[in-house]
Amino acid sequence: MKIELILIPSPAISHLMSTVEMAERLVDINDHLSITVIIISFNSQSTSMIASLTTASNKRIRYEIISGGDQQPTELKATDSHIQSLKPLVRDAVAKLVDPTRPDLPRLAGFVVDMYCTSMIDVADEFGVPSYLFYTSNAGFLGLLLHIQFMYDLESEDTYDMSGLEDSDAELVVPSLISPYPLKCLPYIFKSKEWLTFFVTQARRFRETKGILVNTVPDLEPQALKFLSNGKTPRAYPVGPLLHLKNKDCDYVDEKQSEILQWLDEQPPRSVVFLCFGSMGGFSEEQAREIAVALDRSGHRFLWSLRCASPNIMKEPPGEFTNLDEILPEGFLDRTEERGKVIGWAPQVAVLAKPAIGGFVSHGGWNSTLESLWFGVPMAIWPLYAEQKFNAFEMVEELGLAVEIRKHWRGDLLLGRSEMEIVTAEEIERGLLCLMEQDSDVRKRVNEISEKCHVALMDGGSSEIALKKFIQDVTKNIA
Repeated sequence: MKIELILIPSPAISHLMSTVEMAERLVDINDHLSITVIIISFNSQSTSMIASLTTASNKRIRYEIISGGDQQPTELKATDSHIQSLKPLVRDAVAKLVDPTRPDLPRLAGFVVDMYCTSMIDVADEFGVPSYLFYTSNAGFLGLLLHIQFMYDLESEDTYDMSGLEDSDAELVVPSLISPYPLKCLPYIFKSKEWLTFFVTQARRFRETKGILVNTVPDLEPQALKFLSNGKTPRAYPVGPLLHLKNKDCDYVDEKQSEILQWLDEQPPRSVVFLCFGSMGGFSEEQAREIAVALDRSGHRFLWSLRCASPNIMKEPPGEFTNLDEILPEGFLDRTEERGKVIGWAPQVAVLAKPAIGGFVSHGGWNSTLESLWFGVPMAIWPLYAEQKFNAFEMVEELGLAVEIRKHWRGDLLLGRSEMEIVTAEEIERGLLCLMEQDSDVRKRVNEISEKCHVALMDGGSSEIALKKFIQDVTKNIA
């Protein structure tokens, strides 16, 4: 029987990339499956996105673009409301694919909705097909979110309050972790009553689905996946690592970036520390100086992707410093000219693939974390927003796959918490020296997990097994 799945990613490039990668893997392992990816587009950018993501055409994957208007909403809740408003357009797009008079067409088998597109579950219900969730972050945080939602629903909304926990020494037993989780490490989204309510509502919708595809590997998060297989939550399918690695040496690389990659080719193996903080990562002048002092003192070669903090990250991305000589310590650029480079945007995958990279200082977004593990590069995580404080705890304390810069972090670039606490040069230098230690237990552990991530994508690997099981369950669930 030929079946059709509808995949709906949220309107963010990292989510779209992961969704397309998963779609390609699904059709590769099942000849009877076809997929339609419905892309919510803002400012006519999706055409170039699709071109960059789908280097090889596949006639069993189609792309339907739904116009999201001229401007993308600047707040997560506004984005959620906007996606809800697009349900009629999605309904119309799917209706064109469903024709009961055409037995030659594939059978509509279900929707796979992004973690931020749960309102599309309603559209699946209208067509009488099951919904599945695609969770682009890690299984550990998914477990934390579901656990907090469970505890929240046991108490009244008025009494459940996690605000004021910045200095708390209390710990929370989280079923997706072995180690107790310090409440001061909770991401800001749980400490704000307004945002807690939003994410609890999201978690409730997660539980409505028939299963959850998670971008992780069993060897990486065994405890979290054990919790998600207890029968009290939708079945979890560990389909990772889902990474967009095609053309890693040339995607988006201009002449200046080609020079950077060439410079890396000239450096000794594992000698360069790479600092890069994602599309939203920017720093104040004061923080940039502290990082520069740490790099200067450490003596290590470095490649530093430096951008200035945005006054409102939801409305304006980080910019470029135009006066580095004035911002950075006097003489820094001259002293480090031979062993370091300060750049703007960096082709992260192409850089991490270079043998010269010996360590990665990152914001700890899950895609960046998986990329670092894939290439066997140990990390020092500097969380800036979203779930990254949890990622830092899981990678450092729970899994021993990253080194510490600081245990607890104040501030969040998103959600109105732009006043990021300054991390001192001493703390950063200490983290750099630990990160670049060549025979450390962390480096050995990262190399072991890197091998297991590669094995997961091989024939008979955990990712293929999970995807095949998912397709089997989808077929069983057809009414």
